[in-house]
Amino acid sequence: MSQNDKAGAAPPNGRRVRMLSLLFGAFLLAGIGYAVYWTLVGRYVESTDDAYVGGNLVQITPQVAGTVLAIGADDTDYVKAGQTLVELDQADARIALAQAEAALARSVRQVRNLMAGSASLEANVALRRTELERARGDLARRAPLAASGALPAEELQHVRDALAGSRAALDAAERQLAAHKTLIDHTSVENHPEVQSAAARLREAYLAYARTALPAPVSGIVAKRSVQVGQRVNPGTPLMAVIPLDQVWVDANFKERQLLNLRPGQTVKLRADIYGSAVEFHGKVAGFGAGTGSAFALLPPQNATGNWIKVVQRVPVRIALDPAELLKHPLQLGLSMLVEVDTHEREGELRPRTARTEPAYQTKAYASLAEIADQRVAAVIKANGGNPRALHRTGQQADPTAAAKSAPR
Repeated sequence: MSQNDKAGAAPPNGRRVRMLSLLFGAFLLAGIGYAVYWTLVGRYVESTDDAYVGGNLVQITPQVAGTVLAIGADDTDYVKAGQTLVELDQADARIALAQAEAALARSVRQVRNLMAGSASLEANVALRRTELERARGDLARRAPLAASGALPAEELQHVRDALAGSRAALDAAERQLAAHKTLIDHTSVENHPEVQSAAARLREAYLAYARTALPAPVSGIVAKRSVQVGQRVNPGTPLMAVIPLDQVWVDANFKERQLLNLRPGQTVKLRADIYGSAVEFHGKVAGFGAGTGSAFALLPPQNATGNWIKVVQRVPVRIALDPAELLKHPLQLGLSMLVEVDTHEREGELRPRTARTEPAYQTKAYASLAEIADQRVAAVIKANGGNPRALHRTGQQADPTAAAKSAPR
C-alpha cells in the first residue's frame, strides 16, 4: 500500500474512535446518573404493579321475616344513607304493635289501680286501729263497773270479745297492707316491673314494625341485587349490597424482600390503569397483612414433598387513599394500580401494635329506632295517666308526635 493510500485511510479511523468515545461517554454518564438516582431516590422506593382497589361490601339483609312489596334501588344506582332500599309487608307487624300498645296501656292502668288500692288498705288499717282503741276504752270504762257489781259479767265478756275481734281485724288489715305493698314497694307507675315488661314488649314490637323498611346503612353504589318483588325473605338473607366508593383503599402485594423497609405512615404514589399516567393518586401505608396470600388460601400449599420448588411469597399491604382525590377521580373495586412507596422514613416499629380506639367503620342509619320506640312507650304511658319522664333516655320529656312523624307508614 502506498503512502497516499495510508494517509487517506486515517480519517475514518479517527471518526470511529471519536464515535466510540462519545458512545462510551454517554454510557458512563448514564451509569453515573443512574448511580446518583439510585443513591438519592431509587433505593428508597419500593414499587409493585400487583395492587388492586378494595373497599367495603355492605350487605343489605333483613332483620325480620316478611314478603317484599317494593324495591327502592337497582344495580348501578347511587343511594344515600338512610334511603329505603326494600319494603316488606307490615300487616302482621302493625297488628303486633297495636297489641303491645294495648298491653302497655292495660299494665299502666292496673298498676295505677294497685297504687290506689294501697291507699284504701292504709285507710282500712287506720279504721281498724281506731276501732281497737275504742274497744280498749270501752273495756277500761266497764271493768270497774263490773268489779263493783254494777255491770253484769256477761256484758263485760262481750266487751272483751269485741276488743279481741278489733285486735284480730287490725292484724289482718296490717297483713293485707303488707302483702299489697310488696307489689308496689319502692316503685312508681313508670318503673313498676309490670309496666317495664309491657314497655319492653312494645319496644320489641315497634322495632319489628320499623325494620320492615330496610334503609341503606351508607351512601354508595348498589350491586349484587338478588331480591325480587313478592319474595318471602328471612332474617339474614342477602338481598343486595351497597359499595361506598368514597372510602376505598388499595391492597398492594409486595414481595418478601420488599417488606423490610416498609413502615406504616410512609407516603405512597399510585397510578391507575383506568386513568393512565395523567392522574396520580397519593396515599399512606395503613397496615400490613397478617400473612401471605397463600397462607389464607382455601387450599394452602403443602411443601412437605420431594418436588418442592421455592416460590417468592407476597404479603398484602393496605394503602389509604386521599378522599379528595377519590372524589375527583373515582375508582371501582378491583381496578389495577401501580404503587410506589417512599421509604425514606424508616423510624418506628416494623409492625406496630397500637390498638384502635375508634370504630373502623360505623353507620347511624339505625340509631333513631330505639329513640322513637322510647317516645312511643312514653306516649302510651302518658295517655293512660302515667309520668313518662323516667323512661326517656335523655332525661327530657318525650314528644309523642315525633314517633308518629318518624315511624314508617
